[in-house]
Amino acid sequence: MKKNRGYWVRLGCTFAVGVIAAMTIYVASLGYMKLNNTLRPARKVASGTLLAKWKIKYQSVDLLTEDGIRLSAWYTPPTNGAVILLAHPYGEHRPEWVYELLARKGFGILAWDARAHGTSGGEFTTLGYTEILDVKAALKYALAQPGVEHIGGWGGSMGGATMVHAAAQLPQIEAIFVDSAFASLKDEFDYLVPSHPLIGPFVRVLMRLETGVNVDDVDLIKDIASISPRPVFIAQGTADTTVPPDSAERLFNAAGKPHFLWTEPNIPHMGLFLANSRRYQRRMVDFYNEQLLKK
Repeated sequence: MKKNRGYWVRLGCTFAVGVIAAMTIYVASLGYMKLNNTLRPARKVASGTLLAKWKIKYQSVDLLTEDGIRLSAWYTPPTNGAVILLAHPYGEHRPEWVYELLARKGFGILAWDARAHGTSGGEFTTLGYTEILDVKAALKYALAQPGVEHIGGWGGSMGGATMVHAAAQLPQIEAIFVDSAFASLKDEFDYLVPSHPLIGPFVRVLMRLETGVNVDDVDLIKDIASISPRPVFIAQGTADTTVPPDSAERLFNAAGKPHFLWTEPNIPHMGLFLANSRRYQRRMVDFYNEQLLKK
């Protein structure tokens, strides 16, 4: 029997609806998978091997954040009156290499696994936004310890952005050193969850629904501008492909004085230490000695 025009129109509409439904399910599924993988990175656990090699004594402590998350941490008391808070990169754990560099120079160290990392609690990471609560918990613990007169901060990548965000709100943090930090949460989110004309906007909506964080509202350029007159040291290799390679320069230009910039060509993300460990230690230790301890 010959089909009339109405039949073919209805068939075409049904097919179109089916295609749209299938695409919607595909976008939703892929977007959720990308977001889930980003918010819940594989957990890496620090071994303590490097600290043992240098015979650096530390105690394991638990920190409790304002929103009820338990953080696993190590603490070494200072011999010079200054404690440095260490905020590690995304997907990593407390940074033993920074810990030992500073502890051997008399600095006290408090390093923790950020929420949803290592052996700490927490269902998901927000890439440096709610992690300010982790820094607040660490700061509270450090200030309660005997012999602590000054507090500084170090952060790498996501940890660097966290430290900028935290220092802008916590004046007790007197000086910060940030390595390979991104200049905006949008930059980092777009890298970790590559944008697609359909998937990108959908994932951003999912991010806000699941975490309460709008990536467009996290402005580290504005944060770093409010830290002055407390000093900031900003470092990055310009061959960085994990965050935009001009992030350090953008942060430096936005920061008030005193501010310091160290960039090197042909150095990848978080690669300055590997390229020249002695120079890294010297610049970092000199910064804290001069700007935190006023030596």
